[in-house]
Amino acid sequence: MLELQRTIGKSVSMTGVGLHTGTTCTMIFKPAPENYGIRFIRCDLADKPEIPANADFVVDVSRGTTLGIGEAKIHTVEHVLASIAGLQIDNIIIEIDGIEPPVGDGSAMPYVEALLNAGFVQQDAPKDYLIIDKTVAYHNNDNQIDIVALPLDSYRVTVMVDYQNPALGSQHTGLFDLEKEFVEEFAPARTFCFLSEVEQLINFGLIKGGDIDNAIVIIDKHANDEELENIRKKVGIKYKITLGKNGILNDKELRFKNEPARHKLLDLIGDLALIGAPVKAQILAARPGHMANVEFAKQVRKLYQQKKLVKKYQYVKKEGVVFDINAIKRILPHRYPFLLVDKIISLELEKKVVGVKSVTGNEPFFQGHFPGQPIMPGVLIVEAMAQTGGILLLNALPDLKEKLVYFMQINNVKFRKPVVPGDQLFLEIELTNKRSKVFTMKGKTFVNDELVCEAEFMAGIVERDNKVDNQ
Repeated sequence: MLELQRTIGKSVSMTGVGLHTGTTCTMIFKPAPENYGIRFIRCDLADKPEIPANADFVVDVSRGTTLGIGEAKIHTVEHVLASIAGLQIDNIIIEIDGIEPPVGDGSAMPYVEALLNAGFVQQDAPKDYLIIDKTVAYHNNDNQIDIVALPLDSYRVTVMVDYQNPALGSQHTGLFDLEKEFVEEFAPARTFCFLSEVEQLINFGLIKGGDIDNAIVIIDKHANDEELENIRKKVGIKYKITLGKNGILNDKELRFKNEPARHKLLDLIGDLALIGAPVKAQILAARPGHMANVEFAKQVRKLYQQKKLVKKYQYVKKEGVVFDINAIKRILPHRYPFLLVDKIISLELEKKVVGVKSVTGNEPFFQGHFPGQPIMPGVLIVEAMAQTGGILLLNALPDLKEKLVYFMQINNVKFRKPVVPGDQLFLEIELTNKRSKVFTMKGKTFVNDELVCEAEFMAGIVERDNKVDNQ
């Protein structure tokens, strides 16, 4: 896999009709600087809004992946993104003067050909790979969908599809070398649907730009000439459509025996580009679709964001430690004698964090609480949980120098057992609700698996007064 970032060598454009909206637009690919990423620009709108190609901006996945910011949307971006990811392009500007990219022939090949014509420019910055070092899994029981990422020092994708439909049956495919296989083996695979779905798609206001030249229609039911003519008129196809004899409408030839499975793999590559970084992993997917792909991409993107934040504050990697005391000091404003968490051993951003506080006989509060019978003040156990909770909100603090976490309420505090010198506190905090800049959390503290304290917290993010901090 490539080690340095790359963009394209020159601007290239293409014009055409969108698959679902039927609108005509022109799309221009342009070179972009290092660390720019992939961004769409709606150049037909007055303020020319930019929409980053990441999972945070997905607004619809009904029959394709739609990105949006406010009123600005771009439909069916997966083939464009698959082309960019498949060609290992890191930084690119995509200007578009409409709401949906041209469908071309229903595959990624028209975009790939345009990008190959533009050529590539190697940049100086290294690629920001997300290296999967433990299994990440997504499961949807209702639709029997499974997507798994396994550790691997390269990028491989395997897909199995089974619609329990005899017209298609079970198919599988695998990509093992992006550079050698993508352009020839997967980019040409076209989108597909079943004949039984066409009427429903029409009624939903979709496939307005659909045609049997830009989609494979698999025959899974009988339709007489009148029904086929009705479909032809509703879609706006100019010539007669027939059931054909090879199981595909109008006897269209497949480019690959397992072209539907290959197209599902293509869609998956495009949707996984929404992670926002190239991935080193083995991806296994059973019955993937856009909704599942995007949910999985969101899950992996959170892991990517967490790894970036950990790298930002934890300079030395330590086994079993997310943040050591030096990293914590880079995050929290607290200092001796009021810094009450020694390390973070587990972190799921905006979900759960586990911190550790080792209680020694040298703690300053033991001198007066109580002489001859040292017990850690309960309020300081609560404070230790609160500080740990502040780290849980790290993703909500893009600029630590400008923000502080203030606790607004502490409710349902219960002390179960005294904490004494020699005890080690395990501080487990879970996020229970997030509303704008206000968060609620539930905390529990354990010593040797025994619950010693629990509480509920409400916290808000406020602007830091740097004048006060500098005094």
